[in-house]
Amino acid sequence: MASSFLSFSLLFLAVYTADGFRNFYLFRCDFNSSKPNDIEFILSWYYNKLEFTRFSSSLGKYVGYTEYGVKQADYWNNLPGELSTRRAEKDRYCKHNIDIDYQVALTKSAQPYVKLRSLTPPSGNHPAMLVCSVFDFYPKRIRVSWTRDGQEVSSDVTSTDELADADWYYQVHSHLEYTPRSGEKISCVVEHASLNKPLVTDWDPSLPESERNKIAIGASGLILGLILSLAGFIYYRRKARGRILVPTN
Repeated sequence: MASSFLSFSLLFLAVYTADGFRNFYLFRCDFNSSKPNDIEFILSWYYNKLEFTRFSSSLGKYVGYTEYGVKQADYWNNLPGELSTRRAEKDRYCKHNIDIDYQVALTKSAQPYVKLRSLTPPSGNHPAMLVCSVFDFYPKRIRVSWTRDGQEVSSDVTSTDELADADWYYQVHSHLEYTPRSGEKISCVVEHASLNKPLVTDWDPSLPESERNKIAIGASGLILGLILSLAGFIYYRRKARGRILVPTN
């Protein structure tokens, strides 16, 4: 599944002088899918970063954006064979490369993994908040929802946009503010093209293992401290009983 807008470009530097004048043209293919109707070939001519003439396969001709660009567009539009050559670039250049992209990358997918945790809510509307973080998925489109005892929750839910990780993967975070009920079951549900069925992660209100370990270590330290204190007290009492009191005049 491709994103709603993709493009690849090829830049040619035509003229560059020591005085800083720069003239170049840019090939670009904009596409939503590999279907010909969803592909547009664009050839843009620039002078000092200003686009003055453009050919678009959607229009099938050149268009000028400056006084010089209008004259240049008119010249190219009437140049024998020029428009037919540019119109053919959509299949020769764009379609060929887009088909390769779909084969090697755009049709691939990566399954997400989910991390569910509890946070203190920023507002006072509810005493509890859960965060469902979904990482390392591709393509971008994804749906994250919440269920409570099997029923989808639509209120008190906020989600971020899909955030790009700069490595073709994405992440997204969904927040649920709620008031806990005894015996309830809260789940984060993820739907994605890489999954054969929705990925359901249930919230376990018990402490995670890391927190349980911290408590166990703390409790052990407390017990050890009490044992050492008691041993010291017993030793002190025994020493006190064994002392011989010598009367003084």
